[in-house]
Amino acid sequence: MKKNIAVIILAAGKSTRMNSQRPKVLHPLCSRPMLGYVLDLAEGLRANRIITVLGHKHQEVRKILKPKIKVVRQRRLLGTADGVKAALPLLGNFKGTVLILCADTPLLKKKTITDLLESHAENQHDATLLTAQLNNPQGYGRILRDKYASICGIVEENDADDFQKEIKEINTGIICFKKESLIRALKYIKPHNRKKEYYLTDAIGILYKNGSLVDNVKVSDTQEILGINSRAELAQANKVMQRRIHEALMKAGVAIIDPDSTFISYNAKIGRDTVIYPFTVIEKDVRIGKFCSIGPFAHVREASRIEDGVHIGNFVEIARSRVKRNTSIRHFGYIGDSRIGKMANIGAGTITANFDGKKKNATVIKDKAFIGSDTVLIAPVTIGRNAVTGAGSVVTRNTNVPEGATVVGVPARVLKRRGKL
Repeated sequence: MKKNIAVIILAAGKSTRMNSQRPKVLHPLCSRPMLGYVLDLAEGLRANRIITVLGHKHQEVRKILKPKIKVVRQRRLLGTADGVKAALPLLGNFKGTVLILCADTPLLKKKTITDLLESHAENQHDATLLTAQLNNPQGYGRILRDKYASICGIVEENDADDFQKEIKEINTGIICFKKESLIRALKYIKPHNRKKEYYLTDAIGILYKNGSLVDNVKVSDTQEILGINSRAELAQANKVMQRRIHEALMKAGVAIIDPDSTFISYNAKIGRDTVIYPFTVIEKDVRIGKFCSIGPFAHVREASRIEDGVHIGNFVEIARSRVKRNTSIRHFGYIGDSRIGKMANIGAGTITANFDGKKKNATVIKDKAFIGSDTVLIAPVTIGRNAVTGAGSVVTRNTNVPEGATVVGVPARVLKRRGKL
């Protein structure tokens, strides 16, 4: 994209219909705040500048913004036009296209927006809307057209009459403006609607009456324009984003046996030829190598690192741990805050008791160690290379099991040493 683009992201809304204390734009979509996806889109356009309009609990929202993102606060939530007007001073001497994005519309794809921007630039429109055709347009503003089928305005559903509510073409909230045309239209917007708010959509009717050029681009995949205003809509969007994550991973060579019962968070990385079995949960910031087997009913939690050739089986939870290559944890167990070496075998029912009531402690299991079934490792503890724990052993805190040793019992005691492999 050319760099004569400025993006204004409207992110000031409350969570009224979410029934939540958390700002709406921070609600997670596949374990990431929905605003993050919109920011990625804006950055991907290589815009001249990106301005985010914040309002409700703006201090919390600021925490996820990069330093280069400009911020303006909408002190009173008086509608979308008021939010855009608040952002105008930050545009300074900018001349070009102003793109309005909504922070609660995180499913938009880059190609859809680049098509919108290209159409706007090529046809030299004063405003270009992204519209969609919906069989059930409830909740969306309707596109009004004159007798020549030209766009002449937008009416919000709360202000629409019964005839207008039958219109199937809707406004998505995504609009390109010439900067000069936007400034001109904003001067004439009045709070004449039922909520006494200043609607940016009124700018379209104002431009039309002034003889300005207004047109639209219709989005082909209506899932992209799903606006999130409720918990139900958030769940619907989560399914769409989850499917995109799965498709990208499968295209890269990951086998997901049943995508419908597998949950993989945004930015989890999984290597080629790894198999993910059903009812597995993989959280954000997880790295899984090649030729691994994960699940079924496994849970790999945030910040865990799984190297190549690792097997994590039924009902295993891995939390904040690193598991090196060719290690096997095939059956029920909890591995938390642990460092497990290469070619280790972790028996069924192994538990790393990592929390002492005040802090999390680390467990270290070195290369080729063999952890017997139902072993409890009370961290901090270290199991040496080639060491063995007998079934049902309890290795107490601050224990250092020597290399090649076998320990058994409660508490575990050294039984013998094993020869080096």
